[in-house]
Amino acid sequence: MQPLRTKLFKGMNLTVFSLVMVFLYIPILILIIFSFNDARIVTGWQGFTLKYYKQLFQNRTIQEAFWNTMLIAGLSTLISTALGILTALGLENKRFTGRKGVLALIYTPLMMPDILMGVSLALLFNFTRVNTGMFTVLIAHITFCISYTAIVIQSRLEGFDYSLVEAAADLGARPSYIFWKIKFPLMMPGIIAAALLSFTLSIDDFIITFFTSGRGFDTLPIYVEGTIRRGTITTINSLSTLMIGFTLLLVVLTKRVRKIIISAM
Repeated sequence: MQPLRTKLFKGMNLTVFSLVMVFLYIPILILIIFSFNDARIVTGWQGFTLKYYKQLFQNRTIQEAFWNTMLIAGLSTLISTALGILTALGLENKRFTGRKGVLALIYTPLMMPDILMGVSLALLFNFTRVNTGMFTVLIAHITFCISYTAIVIQSRLEGFDYSLVEAAADLGARPSYIFWKIKFPLMMPGIIAAALLSFTLSIDDFIITFFTSGRGFDTLPIYVEGTIRRGTITTINSLSTLMIGFTLLLVVLTKRVRKIIISAM
């Protein structure tokens, strides 16, 4: 009786897992296939073509939106990761009296809806009479990315082996030497994971960017939304396919870097 229940349980798990995978990845597969479709309106397969990929590289508006996206994602990742490291190291001290309050401030942006954060930041910039553009988008992305980086890095510190630090201190190592030679390398996998998460969230964000970008500064999500709204969707599938490929490449490179760092430790 017990083996039969086990088989049924495993069968149900496999069925649910398969349905979830189909639900998640079939739309992405369809998008990739139709990026090669020779049709102005996606109603059926009209033949294989690469012309929409060629149009992507000839469209200056898309190129500008791409570089804006990469610039904002890169800067926000660097700044939010650095601030996340400092925040996690500060929260490492259990005796810090304001620790619970800081943790509450960190977790609040995670629970706050994106539209609420976008509206509140837009009102703040409007109240302070700051012209919306690249600077306001960068501030907004740092604001929501720092919570993720701080939490990821802090979780790495939770499982930190402090016996290594204590042993180095007993042998007379200076605090700066202990941090850079022992603590920081052990934190590196968490830092890389936090940076990758921050970069991905920044590239993908639409709602907060929409409320803080203003006119004249578009990122790829803003461009895609505007293009779909105008009904010009011939290059959107191709652009989305390239973004998926870029994200997968970034994940693979990050995993290899993590393996290199771990093996070198």
